[in-house]
Amino acid sequence: MTSVPGSPDTLSATSAGSPDPEAAGNSAFDQAYNLVQALRGEIQKVLIGQGAVVDQVLMALIARGHVLIEGVPGLGKTLLVRTLAQCFGGRFARIQFTPDLMPSDVTGHAMFNMKTQEFEIRKGPAFTNLLLADEINRAPAKTQAALLEVMQEGQITIEGGSYPVDTPFMVLATQNPIEQEGTYPLPEAELDRFMLKVLIRYPERIDEENMLLQICNGPAEDRPAVRQLLKPAHVLSLQKIAQQITVDPAIVEYIVKIARATRDWPGVSRGAGPRASIALLNCARAYALMNHNRYVTPDDVKAVVLPALRHRLLLAAELEIEGVSIDKVLTEICQSIPAPRR
Repeated sequence: MTSVPGSPDTLSATSAGSPDPEAAGNSAFDQAYNLVQALRGEIQKVLIGQGAVVDQVLMALIARGHVLIEGVPGLGKTLLVRTLAQCFGGRFARIQFTPDLMPSDVTGHAMFNMKTQEFEIRKGPAFTNLLLADEINRAPAKTQAALLEVMQEGQITIEGGSYPVDTPFMVLATQNPIEQEGTYPLPEAELDRFMLKVLIRYPERIDEENMLLQICNGPAEDRPAVRQLLKPAHVLSLQKIAQQITVDPAIVEYIVKIARATRDWPGVSRGAGPRASIALLNCARAYALMNHNRYVTPDDVKAVVLPALRHRLLLAAELEIEGVSIDKVLTEICQSIPAPRR
């Protein structure tokens, strides 16, 4: 593993416990921040531009969440997931969702072994660290539902037996927002299990030019390889450190007010549930860590409202006809709720 400043092998041990918790906590926090910055920089060497997308994916990883990425083909979604897996030495699997994909193609199945005269469990691609569910809305609801258990509980049931997946575990699903023919809408239960919905858009002009210049400079094998900066155990430590970030009761009240406001807001037919409040809290903690804040501020909460809630709301027909976006509604909700000042 390539060493970087702030990524000693003691990080995971520090978060688990030490003789001096306060001193160790400060040291671990600084190490965790440095690791996140190194990860961000390493990914952006390969995925030029898309800084907000990279930050939101890292935020979900730190917050133990899953991500739904929406964007047209060719914007680097697969490259992002593969690079992230390489950075921490994790296992990576990709499933191309199609209409004929079966649930067992995702989770695995039992197969009879003629030699031993016994059934064997063949684990599917979901037994990994980072699972890319490409074009998830092209598979029917029955196949999509195969991910419900593993996304929520971190285990997969095959023929009555439960098998845990590797940790850390994260599902990154993609869908095309334009093409609707031959697609199936994601069930509400599955949408709610995604911590964030990330919108990946076309790169800025300067980023696209830099991308082409990088290609002009030589073949891919001549470019710097992605470094492995940490191990899966260090990712678990990052997650634990984020969970220890201080959250004032006033911030908790602020988060609950935002979530509850979506349930009564005019023009919103379905608001965010309690899982959304939990997502806001965990994402705000991860965002605070990524910005070297040892406690969550109202600005941390505001920064994660859109990606954490945009897929949990359903607008009434009249607002959709008027062309009002969910992001606009969420922005108005945040502006209507005063932030705590103490």
